[in-house]
Amino acid sequence: MVEKLNPQLSAVGEMAVPDVQIITSGGLRITAHSHILASASPVLESMIERPKKRRSSQRNIPIPGVPCDAVSVFIQFLYSSKCSEEQMEKYGIHLLALSHVYLVPQLKQRCTRELSRRLNTENVLDVLQLARLCDAPDLYLKCMKMLSCNFKAVEHTEGWKFLQNHDPRLELEILQFIDEAEMRIKRTRRNREEQKMYLQLSEAMDCLEHICTEGCTSVGPCDMDPSKNKGPCSKFSTCHGLQLLIKHFAACKKRVNGGCLRCKRMWQLFQLHSSICDKPEQCRVPLCRYCPKEAPSNVRAHV
Repeated sequence: MVEKLNPQLSAVGEMAVPDVQIITSGGLRITAHSHILASASPVLESMIERPKKRRSSQRNIPIPGVPCDAVSVFIQFLYSSKCSEEQMEKYGIHLLALSHVYLVPQLKQRCTRELSRRLNTENVLDVLQLARLCDAPDLYLKCMKMLSCNFKAVEHTEGWKFLQNHDPRLELEILQFIDEAEMRIKRTRRNREEQKMYLQLSEAMDCLEHICTEGCTSVGPCDMDPSKNKGPCSKFSTCHGLQLLIKHFAACKKRVNGGCLRCKRMWQLFQLHSSICDKPEQCRVPLCRYCPKEAPSNVRAHV
């Protein structure tokens, strides 16, 4: 059995006498000071204050289940609140487990942050399982997002095969998260497309009123000479296309029988304008006062 003197003893003074031994699963004994451990961890404080079975002046606290060096780094952090990048890279998973078990939030936050930075397709499943056990929601969500974005690579790893055989509940949880993430992406894309369509319709309504009231380029009211505005319209991006549609609507012979799709679109724009126009008696948009005041239900399908 090996005994190791805590390197942080100098931080509490040379005269301080260690009164606690941390015993690891590998047989390593790490001497420490009870008041330092108790102030850093309420769990260790409870263990220290527990009545001793023997009258020995020194208490023994077992910390099994993790490598000896990880326990040593853990005790070092309790003394100094510091942990090197190399130590975190090597023992980050073990330190997260220890910080959760012994309620050391500062170390837990550090481990969560560092493990999030070091996630990859090979370790993401191990970290995910640990995040569930250690109640680390931020790390859990980061793992789930990585799985969602890199699932094709992860499902070929040995970790995924092991998970399928030994933890079907977590497998289902992951697949449900991925499915929900894909649904959110589809909903977001659909909402953006709808917003874009509504903006286009809104601009088309403004442009239609602009053409029918002010006149633009070669199209305008019958009592206004459109030849004065020969330059391209700078107010609306849809102005030129709408002018072409109006010209077609005025000259098309198929629209009488309802066989022209372009005329149907123009008619829908007239109907939509009529449904939102609040001054039909003064409005100069054609057919405004004669169109029904309800918005056409099929505008969305054709515009």
